[in-house]
Amino acid sequence: MPMGYFPNWTLKTSGAVMPDERLPTGQTVIAGLQHVVAMFGSTVLAPVLMGFDPNVAIFFSGIATLLFFVITRGQLPSYLGSSFAFIGVVIAATGYAGSGPNPNIGVALGGIIACGAVYALIGVIVQGVGTRWIETLLPPVVTGAVVAAIGLNLTSVAISMISASPYTKWIALFTVVAVALVAVYGRGLPQRLPVLIGGLAAYILYALTASSFGAPTIDFGKIGAAAWFGLPQFVAPVFEMKAITLIVPVAIILVAENLGHIKGISVMTGRNFDHLIGRGFFADGLGTMIAGSGGGTGVTTYAENMGVMAVTRVYSTLVFVAAGIIALLLGFSPKFGAVIGTIPVAVLGGLAVVVFGLIAATAGRIWVENKVDFSEPKNLITVATALILGAGDLKLPIFGYELGGIGTATFGAIVLYHLLNRRTA
Repeated sequence: MPMGYFPNWTLKTSGAVMPDERLPTGQTVIAGLQHVVAMFGSTVLAPVLMGFDPNVAIFFSGIATLLFFVITRGQLPSYLGSSFAFIGVVIAATGYAGSGPNPNIGVALGGIIACGAVYALIGVIVQGVGTRWIETLLPPVVTGAVVAAIGLNLTSVAISMISASPYTKWIALFTVVAVALVAVYGRGLPQRLPVLIGGLAAYILYALTASSFGAPTIDFGKIGAAAWFGLPQFVAPVFEMKAITLIVPVAIILVAENLGHIKGISVMTGRNFDHLIGRGFFADGLGTMIAGSGGGTGVTTYAENMGVMAVTRVYSTLVFVAAGIIALLLGFSPKFGAVIGTIPVAVLGGLAVVVFGLIAATAGRIWVENKVDFSEPKNLITVATALILGAGDLKLPIFGYELGGIGTATFGAIVLYHLLNRRTA
């Protein structure tokens, strides 16, 4: 047991390594690098799809991970990367066209900060009164409905990215197949990186064939011109109420994600981390606020890194200190950002098809694992309504402001479920 604020990590060289144990220093650094590789594809893809600077996003993911470590007293192993839950609302709030830097990024950042503040406040409340009220407010049927609505809400974004020409459609579909093949048939580390490897295969195919089909070629000169080291290009937030009302509801999704993550880590390690749930929410919310203050995406605990822990059985929290520091260093490389900037829109579109679809499909996993009974009309109607509101992007005027499709689906699912769940005398 920890004697002070942090655990007294004991050295462990074989078998499962628990959060309060540690590997030798060299192995800790290598294990941290593996976690950076695991989160890399998704943490970079999310900002690119929103028109954010991936260097800045990586930088703030490192900051958030180290912050999470400190606030959870070094007891809860987690990496905080770019949250995909923000993509739909950020695109809606900024009118982003899907390619290049987002000209209205400041407006999105203001909303992200507000969302982080609400999330952090929920963490403070949970730390004081416990989590039962959250589990009552957001049962699995509602959580799944909201997650599915987010994925479906992004459908038009993905399709618009791949529809420039027949060639871009085929490149996008090749990307989808490449990612799928790696995910299913890959072994070891490659199976943990299907987005990264599948995207690279499509990138190479595009580079070799684009000129033959009259598509824009990749400008590799930008990579050569970029410096190896330099400060991240920070951006100041702009606070607009319309964007804030669009983005704040994402806090509900982040709560559900983080709660599931902590419960999952408890199962893997055989330890009860319920006493850290409030701290985890607060750390995630504060990390999101700090990221939004400088041009980063909102952050969340990462399933990719849970997968690495499950495979390696290394849960030492010091590994995530190493991962956070490595991510910080990556953020100081403009050349890394230039490489990301050369990814063709058709390839990004193919990745978007997979990732957005997986977001929606995750709902099925939530319902199955929690044995949601769809023979119950209250469950069926709640989910059906949320899916259509989200997929159709129904914008609802409320008190002079406009709630976006994801927000409408989120609050609609919560209200409708509890309305239909009332017990009659």
